[in-house]
Amino acid sequence: MTRGSLLRIATRKSQLALWQAEHVAALLCSAHPGLAVELVPMTTRGDQILDRSLAAIGGKGLFIKELEVAIAEGRADLAVHSMKDVPAELPPGFVIGAALERANAHDALLCTRFPSLLHLPAGARVGTSSLRRQAQLLSLRPDLQIEGLRGNVGTRLKRLDDGELDAIVLACAGLVRLGLEARITVQLEIAACLPAVGQGIIGVECRANNASALAMLAALEHPASRAALRAERAFSGRLGGNCQSPIAAYASCANGMLDLQGLVAEPDGSRLLRDQLAGPAADPEALGDALAQRLLAAGAGPLLDRLRVA
Repeated sequence: MTRGSLLRIATRKSQLALWQAEHVAALLCSAHPGLAVELVPMTTRGDQILDRSLAAIGGKGLFIKELEVAIAEGRADLAVHSMKDVPAELPPGFVIGAALERANAHDALLCTRFPSLLHLPAGARVGTSSLRRQAQLLSLRPDLQIEGLRGNVGTRLKRLDDGELDAIVLACAGLVRLGLEARITVQLEIAACLPAVGQGIIGVECRANNASALAMLAALEHPASRAALRAERAFSGRLGGNCQSPIAAYASCANGMLDLQGLVAEPDGSRLLRDQLAGPAADPEALGDALAQRLLAAGAGPLLDRLRVA
């Protein structure tokens, strides 16, 4: 519960996570004069374990579990997340109280010596720990050597700058938020690399029964971004998506309609199942479910089942 005019925000300690939490704090203070906001920085298991892939240690949810525990124990009122890191199912009693306006959802290719993906030499070493990115990159360039890439943005950039890797792939939104837009060699088109579910959207989580926090968060809500997020998460949820599943989705909203693109892929890029569907923004879950059903009918089910037990 909020305490008077104070809201406490649980956040990871990475530079990007702190930027996002401070951004939410500033928006809340601007919308509610007199409100005090306090950050509660903490380190999550996802931040601590860097020598293994997320798939091997339990998935992206490891970045947010400790933040949710802080809320449940009353040490924080809110948690700020990159929505691409939030599992399809929230713990009982928790909600995303606000979805902020979506930033650039594209992925970015960062190189020091080459101008584009097509200019990378055969066998080039490309860093990413995302199976979604890996599958789409290998579909375009099966000759590439994909290497795991964990850690904060600075750590990842250092591996590129030190010559360990020929290129790395990061989200445009995070680079822009950190003032590193100049490091982007080329923005990958949606047609080439479909984004992660919720990529570019900051979400604010709280207890479903925290009426005062929800009332304050209403000022930060961006309806079009929320509709897109709901469609993408419904798509992933219907497919049973997790960090071991190369699933991608991106919805755009205009004139009361959503256009949703979805993808399921073999991690080695040998097979991409991709489809697109449009529907009313007023019923985003139905659209996400319908597109997922189409991909399941095209063979996504056995592919995902095999990856879950691999």
